[in-house]
Formats: sequence, C-alpha cells, structure tokens
Amino acid sequence: MRIAVIPARGGSKRIPRKNIKLFHGKPMIAYSIEAAIASGCFDKIMVSTDDIEIAEIAQQYGAEVPFVRPADIADDHATTMDVIQHTIGWCESQNMAVDLLCCIYATAPFISPVDLANGLALVAVGDIDYAFSATSFAFPIQRAISLNENDSVQMLQPEHVNTRSQDLQDAYHDAGQFYWGKVSAFKAGRPFFSLSSKAILIPRKRVQDVDTLEDWEFAEALYAVMKG
Repeated sequence: MRIAVIPARGGSKRIPRKNIKLFHGKPMIAYSIEAAIASGCFDKIMVSTDDIEIAEIAQQYGAEVPFVRPADIADDHATTMDVIQHTIGWCESQNMAVDLLCCIYATAPFISPVDLANGLALVAVGDIDYAFSATSFAFPIQRAISLNENDSVQMLQPEHVNTRSQDLQDAYHDAGQFYWGKVSAFKAGRPFFSLSSKAILIPRKRVQDVDTLEDWEFAEALYAVMKG
C-alpha cells in the first residue's frame, strides 16, 4: 500500500492558521491534497492534525483524517519524522500493510502531480531510501558571506574569492514540497539527506517556502504570474 501523509498542525505562529488560510481563493492545504489525488500514486491520502477545523477542511477536499495527532507531537518541537513515524504506527495498529509513504507539506501551492509520480518511480524501483523535491541555489553558495558581531562582512569560503563562477560546483537545497520513502527507512529514522536519497529537481520558479508573511506575499505574487 502507498499512502500520503500531510502534516498540518493548528498552532502555526508566524502566519496564524497558515495551513487553511486562503491562498488565491482556496485553503492552502487544498493544493497539496488535490495534487496528491491527481497524481494517482496513493491508496490513501491522510492528514495528520490536532485541529478540528483543519480536519474538516481536509476532508472537504478529499483527504482522510482517521486520527487526531497527539499533543506531544503537535508543538513547535515536533519534527516531520515524528509525525511520519506516528502515522506508520497508527497504520500498523490497524493492520494496514504500507510499504511506501510520501510526506507532503501542507504549504506547497506549487506542488505538481508529475513530480510526485516521478518521486514514486525512483523510490519504488531504486535501491534508495528516499526521493524528495529539490531545487538549485540561484547564487553560488561558495560566495556566501556572513556578518560578525560588529556587522562586518566575511566570506564563508574565502578560498573561492577569485574562483570563476563557472568553475564552482552547483549546489541544491530541499524544495520543501515532499519526501517519498520506504517505510522501513522512515521507521529506522534514516536521514533524508544522504547517499541513499535522490532528488527530484524542480525549477526555482516553482519553489517558495511559506514561513513568514513576506514569503506568503511573494508566493501569492508568483502564483498569480504563473497562472495569469
């Protein structure tokens, strides 16, 4: 069995009610649920939440909410792995044989059903633990700078101050959309970022974290341009 798990707790601080806040006319979580349904990858699509309103909206858009997430993994310190492992434990208690699982973030309005299907294709047949969404950095990370306590500037990798951009290695980061994985890997708590993972590369124009109000405004503007 293949399942999707969408973590969506109710206590978001920086953007209150972020998971169900309207984004271009729909609750933010609806985009993740609809992409999961459209992908055709899943036998079940579950939302893990501690919030009644989120549960009701998730069900309206086609997801299942078969349990209430316990309070001890619904605070600011709960990790994605905590939520996934709890869901796996619940499935096992219901005698559900799950072999592949995809964690989909609730705040991923640019998620694509095609990317989800590509992730499944990798993790289902490959000798890997995980396949997750990633994108490239827009600027060479070897040229990154930091500020010290006096706000003076220093390079993080000063050895590359004179290296040509075309000679620097490309770098990528987690796109914050989804993580496909083998249930055995999730249960063991194996790290997402390792040689046992592969990346589904997504164009930067379809990647935007939504952690602050500024992020939200930028995501709305970007979505309007893409859909306009």
